[in-house]
Amino acid sequence: MPIKKAAKKYMRVTERKTEKNRKIKGAFKSAVKYTKEAVAKADGEKATEYLKKSIKAIDKAVEKNVMHKNTAARKKSRLNKAVKALVLKK
Repeated sequence: MPIKKAAKKYMRVTERKTEKNRKIKGAFKSAVKYTKEAVAKADGEKATEYLKKSIKAIDKAVEKNVMHKNTAARKKSRLNKAVKALVLKK
């Protein structure tokens, strides 16, 4: 445990930031998971719906500095590619 007052404050700040980041990560991870499940079930309508939600959640994560912009671009690209292949296949 820290002894100095500033170190104690930093621990409280870190705890708050960690909780906020955990919520943001959870939001985009679950959105991505739902998109992947819809693609696996070959449900084009739900996949495109969840893709929009996933992209929005990923962009928010980048905006809040939870995820790097290149990582976000890669994830969005791969999701879009999977959904596009599913929709064009039908």
